[in-house]
Amino acid sequence: MVEYLGEADVRAALRWDELIAAMEQALAAFSTGRALQPVRTMLTVEEGQRYVGLMPAVAQEAMGLKVFSLYPVNAGTGVPTVMALVLLLRTDTGEPLAVMDGRLITEMRTAAVSAAVTNRLAAPDSRVLALLGSGVQARAHLEALAHVRAFGEVRVWSRTPAHAQRFAAEHGARAMDAEAAVRGADVVVTATAAVEPILRGAWLKPGAHVNAIGAPLPTWRELDDEAMAKVLVVDSREAVLHESGDVILSGAPIYAEAGEIFAGTKPAPVGATTVFKSVGLAVEDIAAAKLVFDRRSERQ
Repeated sequence: MVEYLGEADVRAALRWDELIAAMEQALAAFSTGRALQPVRTMLTVEEGQRYVGLMPAVAQEAMGLKVFSLYPVNAGTGVPTVMALVLLLRTDTGEPLAVMDGRLITEMRTAAVSAAVTNRLAAPDSRVLALLGSGVQARAHLEALAHVRAFGEVRVWSRTPAHAQRFAAEHGARAMDAEAAVRGADVVVTATAAVEPILRGAWLKPGAHVNAIGAPLPTWRELDDEAMAKVLVVDSREAVLHESGDVILSGAPIYAEAGEIFAGTKPAPVGATTVFKSVGLAVEDIAAAKLVFDRRSERQ
């Protein structure tokens, strides 16, 4: 029997420090050719509203497939805009190991990747964090980034001011407009459903680091051209040139993949103003799923 692991099982198994380290290892393997994956397959059900995607990957430790739905139409309904299932397989025999809920895996691995990159690119004395967006990913990034930097001030902005105010009250942050939130911030996260830029490069202080995780489609953007002209690091060159409107429409040159920096084949651009554009990779999902499976097996 193939075991099904629900969201509660995933939450019980994943710990930020372990997950951040696993994401660094997965991206290093990807960028050095030790893991295989194609660009995700996306099926448009309704333009701008409903999409279905498939993401397979093979690594040394595990292989598998994530199937997910991206439904911006669900925003404000109480139903998540991203839902997923991950099928985990053995690499030696191909046997299925488990099927598990992928919504939380997607949420946590995305923030863990940003944390791993932030740990390499952000100034060691970073103290001010700006979150553009106040949803699931803003909360996950707040948790994950706290494991790599000690922030003394957290600022938040949302297109819906009431949402920002609620987030601020729940997490000890300060709600403010986007420009005020970004100016002087050491680390910035853009985690929105924006289709037009909500972050201006002119607002960024020298040496700031941006984790840009929204705008997952070729025609959508979160960052303007001036922001994208900073030192650009991506999770996958092939993927961002196929999927990311921020990269495609700006024509920004790519300095490195994050995995190249993790593997030591490209130096970290110390002191530079940096942007990490993340579209999310199947190798991240499979590495997180393997971590869940292993931790659950240890407890049984």
